[in-house]
Amino acid sequence: MKTSDFNFDLPEQLIAQQPPEKRGQSRLMTLDRVTGKRTHGTVLQLPDILCAEHFLSPDGEAPLLVFNDTKVRKARLTGILEQTGAQAEFLLLEDKKGLSTVWKTLVKRSRRKKTGSVYLFPDNVKAVVSGFDGEYLLLEFDRAIDDAWFDKYGAVPLPPYIKRKNNQADNERYQTIYAKQTGSAAAPTAGLHFTEELLSALNKRGIGSVFVTLHVGLGTFLPVRSENIEDHIMHEERFFITEETASVLEKAKSQKRKIIAVGTTSLRSLESAFSDGEIKRGWQSTSIFIYPGYRFNVVDALFTNFHTPLSTLLMLVSAFAGKELILESYAEAIREQYRFFSYGDAMLIY
Repeated sequence: MKTSDFNFDLPEQLIAQQPPEKRGQSRLMTLDRVTGKRTHGTVLQLPDILCAEHFLSPDGEAPLLVFNDTKVRKARLTGILEQTGAQAEFLLLEDKKGLSTVWKTLVKRSRRKKTGSVYLFPDNVKAVVSGFDGEYLLLEFDRAIDDAWFDKYGAVPLPPYIKRKNNQADNERYQTIYAKQTGSAAAPTAGLHFTEELLSALNKRGIGSVFVTLHVGLGTFLPVRSENIEDHIMHEERFFITEETASVLEKAKSQKRKIIAVGTTSLRSLESAFSDGEIKRGWQSTSIFIYPGYRFNVVDALFTNFHTPLSTLLMLVSAFAGKELILESYAEAIREQYRFFSYGDAMLIY
């Protein structure tokens, strides 16, 4: 399969630069992957949509939603080169040694950064370029950098297609309301649509919910650069599933209750953890690359945003619904002026 098969033209004005005025007021396209039927509504209609007959189990039970409760770390930092005063923007991705002193870091023109260079950060913190990890820079700080420090001095790492500077509202809006476990470089953006009121309304209709934790890496959003998608090497991400969540999921499967992944990260966690009819518990790693031809084992429906061209995420939803049907649906979303990407509108594929 060619990577170019997963391209589409998107008018720049449809790339959402701001979240909707109020959380949860985005539009929603529903897509029946069997019949190809599409409908247009709003996220606020989810409780009614998910109580329709085709979402119910043979015993009439409502579906189960699976959310990712990861929390975005405010890990975007501006450093000043001690020798020249030149500024550089760093995104700290991973604590390499578990001591919060050596961080795997994304920075523009990383290979131009010289080993031994010293950068100055807020609160009299210094860091030296200690080497490289593939295309990533390794920064060694003179003291541990913890999440309290990030919260005080860092910024939310908005995606590069949002062409503006952070504002105060992003600290709240680029975070799900149920975020608990800090460690993501990007938000699980399908979850940004959910409010306390919507979760309460879903619960009152018998629609259950459980949580997994997958810390989102930047590789999720990067375009595939290989000509053939089979040659693409997927990044690795860490995720965690509790005993309680796994038990609820296994019971739901045994009862033929529909399982709906809220976001591609939840889906990747569930499909990665499935083995011999069971859901593996605890911390795990996944580099699963889902593209057309993949057989889904756990997930029956997917609530997600509209994804970037040539991305592994577009390939994932194409695996779930079929490439032609997805590209037709995206073309319709463009005609209907849907808002795309992280702060954009939503899609429910079933």
